[in-house]
Amino acid sequence: MSVRDAVLANLKKITDPVSGQDIVSAGIVRALNVEGDAVRFVLEIDPKHAEKMEPVRATAEKAAQMVEGVANVSAMMTAHSEKAPPDLKPKPKPSQTGPQAVPGVDRIIAVASGKGGVGKSTVSANLACALAAEGRRVGLLDADVYGPSQPRMLGVSGRPASPDGKTILPLRNHGVTMMSMGLMTNEGQAVVWRGPMLMGALQQMMGQVQWGALDVLIVDLPPGTGDVQLTLSQKFQVDGAIVVSTPQDVALIDARKGIDMFNQLKTPIVGMIENMSTHICSNCGHEEHVFGHGGVTAEAAALGVPLLGEIPLHLDIRVAADGGAPIVVSKPDSPQAEAFRKIARDLITKGDA
Repeated sequence: MSVRDAVLANLKKITDPVSGQDIVSAGIVRALNVEGDAVRFVLEIDPKHAEKMEPVRATAEKAAQMVEGVANVSAMMTAHSEKAPPDLKPKPKPSQTGPQAVPGVDRIIAVASGKGGVGKSTVSANLACALAAEGRRVGLLDADVYGPSQPRMLGVSGRPASPDGKTILPLRNHGVTMMSMGLMTNEGQAVVWRGPMLMGALQQMMGQVQWGALDVLIVDLPPGTGDVQLTLSQKFQVDGAIVVSTPQDVALIDARKGIDMFNQLKTPIVGMIENMSTHICSNCGHEEHVFGHGGVTAEAAALGVPLLGEIPLHLDIRVAADGGAPIVVSKPDSPQAEAFRKIARDLITKGDA
């Protein structure tokens, strides 16, 4: 066991008096850094509970000190501030060879689509919440820099804090740790960036965000086969990709291109999801295939990739996403939520998430 893992194991024995969870699962421990025999970390707290949390900080410091090989421990308390977030513009870095792992993250799954408008972000948000509901430690990176929608879908607002001007502390809701460019800009403000700036922002959101210990990090990619997709696969160890498409031919043409891109980048295809698969009238119960039906099933079979599931076209899914609580959270017992939960359970069973 590494020193970092041993420190986390000790910190998990400490209870957060506010939430009742251990301080690691509660998302309080941030910016854990091990350098030689020195350990530093931050406890991100609500300022109202500062007095109550001081004994927790002292206990956490002692717990880390008990790990073999640790000589110096520094634990500080901090809270979100209204200060401007760290600058995400690219900065020159030493060249690295090959894709890099993200500290603390076991698996990275990219969710992609060949074209926009097929519900990729809705699928990403619900899949993240479904995996969290199944007990997984989940992160969600909204990498659609030009059209970030995850803050709205997960009901998250406010600017991420930075205790040292370098490390970025993500936000959390519905059991999902989340970061998005939408949290770094004002609502309605366009991000007018060229490719190098996009790539720099992605690398910093992946590498400088204190994700903590995650079983899986879901990356909601922009549509298409551009700079963000290329940078993600070349710079980071992506364990698999999920391609979302509607059944119609126009969407499937672009979905094929997305799968071909991942094949060229040697990123395994976890499977395809058919979104907006069927619509059942809430008044008469008539089933109608607005975008056709079975197109993704046939495409997945032709390409030799798994079909992970079929998600219906339903008003509740859209309303839930707009309201900041995905259908998996707002109506967990609904058939629509069960469609996402089944995909999440299958991914866990197969070891993909």
